Amino acid sequence: TARSSTSGLRCDVDIDPVEQPWVRWEWRTDDFPDGVDIADDDRDDSPARLVLTFDGDMGRLSPRDRAFFEFVRLITGQQLPYATLMYTWDGKAAVEDVIAYPRTGRIQYLVVERGAGGAGKWLGYRRNVREDFRRVFGEEPGRIRHVGVLADSDDLQLDLTSWFADIRFDAT
Repeated sequence: TARSSTSGLRCDVDIDPVEQPWVRWEWRTDDFPDGVDIADDDRDDSPARLVLTFDGDMGRLSPRDRAFFEFVRLITGQQLPYATLMYTWDGKAAVEDVIAYPRTGRIQYLVVERGAGGAGKWLGYRRNVREDFRRVFGEEPGRIRHVGVLADSDDLQLDLTSWFADIRFDAT
């Protein structure tokens, strides 16, 4: 539940996306809010996101990304992962659109659901993480280090409740 906030849960993992490239999950939200648009930094809320973080060579980061990562570390005390891929439910972007987080290209949204049509139903997904990562970031993925779920309503000041189920990684 997110009440004018971002609410999430993250789990530490150690998954090789070459050996287990497939992720499956389900999510549900009963109310899809108007105005959600991840391409607009002032409206980039979402009722549901599946968040995957990846290892990688931090030396390959651009100077801009290094500065942003250092800023986040200084403010939060936390080191950002090399790359973050968020499977996202959005209000405007088309399914399969990829949208970069405005402050760093190392965080990318991949739209898997659009609009209110799926609200009130359990929706299931199966994605090849390795292929998605290569398409989004243009390189091979490192090991997956975190899996998280997220409901985000801080920009539009909304109340959102979403459910997530059966997140799993498989070889086929």
